[in-house]
Amino acid sequence: MQFRTRALVCAIRPHGEHGTIARLMTPGSGLMAGYVRGGRSRRIRPILLPGNIVEAEFRARTEEQLAGLTVELVTSRSGLFAEPLAASGIEWACALTAATLPEGQAYPHIHDALDAVLSAIEAAPSARRWASALVRYELLILRELGFGLDPEKTAIPDAMEDWPAIFEGFRLTGHFLGRDLLDERRNDVMAARERLVERLKRAA
Repeated sequence: MQFRTRALVCAIRPHGEHGTIARLMTPGSGLMAGYVRGGRSRRIRPILLPGNIVEAEFRARTEEQLAGLTVELVTSRSGLFAEPLAASGIEWACALTAATLPEGQAYPHIHDALDAVLSAIEAAPSARRWASALVRYELLILRELGFGLDPEKTAIPDAMEDWPAIFEGFRLTGHFLGRDLLDERRNDVMAARERLVERLKRAA
């Protein structure tokens, strides 16, 4: 197996003394994992920040084997990590994607929506604009994974133009994410979401 694609970095974890296992969201194959040799080095570590866009090449002898992965930086969002609110938004969007999607299954709508949310965080002068996009991204994850919500039963606002509507959206999606998708990983993954919501409340 060998293929090359542009991808979004979603999650990384150390592997061995110097390597990293990176999980990338690709447009055609969904979430893909690969081993990056030297991924903890000073040169490669800034490339593998969540939210960055990379050109990725996966190589494996069999479909079952963890692929070797090489990455080249296309777009860096490292500057946003100096801003706690933007960093929290990127951290949560990427962590949610990595924690909920099965590997090797294409979700083109999710890929495009994640790219749009990250671009909104990068471009928007106001957190209110990208916060509503993030609520809609959570709704999309739930829907694409078979947990579509009935707006009449959940009272999720059609338009989230002000902070009360946005926080109500977060409250409702958080309930279903915790119950249906992240129940066994709640402490690890939902902590990133809780940090984000608290920072948004302080900024509102």
